Amino acid sequence: MINDTLNQLGLGEKETSVFLAVLQRGKATPADIAHLTKINRTTVYSVAKDLVKKGFISEDLGSQTTYLVASRPADLKHLIQKEEKELEQKKRLVDTAITELQNFAKNTKYSIPKITFVQEEDLENYLYKRSDEWHKSIMQHDKILWGFQDHSFAQAYEKWIDWEWTTGGPKGLQLRLFSNESGIEEKNKSKQYRQRVVRYWHGREHFTATVWVHGDYLILVQTRQRPHYLVEIYDQLLAKNMREFFYGVWEQMK
Repeated sequence: MINDTLNQLGLGEKETSVFLAVLQRGKATPADIAHLTKINRTTVYSVAKDLVKKGFISEDLGSQTTYLVASRPADLKHLIQKEEKELEQKKRLVDTAITELQNFAKNTKYSIPKITFVQEEDLENYLYKRSDEWHKSIMQHDKILWGFQDHSFAQAYEKWIDWEWTTGGPKGLQLRLFSNESGIEEKNKSKQYRQRVVRYWHGREHFTATVWVHGDYLILVQTRQRPHYLVEIYDQLLAKNMREFFYGVWEQMK
């Protein structure tokens, strides 16, 4: 029984034998322990060194003969205390690593895009949840949300649009948006929120989905038919090219 318990505490078979032998004697020489356990003396010395490091025994070096002294059973609580301290230290190191890795990741040029797919039942909540991150990314670049928006998006998510431009958007954020239809929703939004500028791409009614460039994020939203869905792509290089494309088309349509 005690052997199994000590084994679970991290002691091997020989370590357990040596420790129990020392504990029974209270104080013994390595030669005595070798005789009791039938383990050769050299191995006893080696095992004893490991037990000293683990805190199960100590060495009495006060005389010419080295004695091994067992720790009191109650003193073994220090093993837990030591592990608790090590665990706390690891937690602090993990928190530090997370912060440093997140900062490192922000400056990393990803060669493989990070893609998230969101189904209709989660789409509206995802818009609210991710808006802050998208806005931060926009503000690190040209402070403009570029894109093409199918008019059906404004019909389906008008509440979120109002929230974004009244309470959710940072100061200085602008929107430059193409749309395929002069819907009443987009007209009203452009009048109500002056930072939103919408241009209608006449003759391009075949565009039936929404594409936004939020800084380093590309957001694709399909709201023309059910079920709605959203695809978020984090790719710095691809997003940069899309920003350049929308800027170029915007300038040509002046």
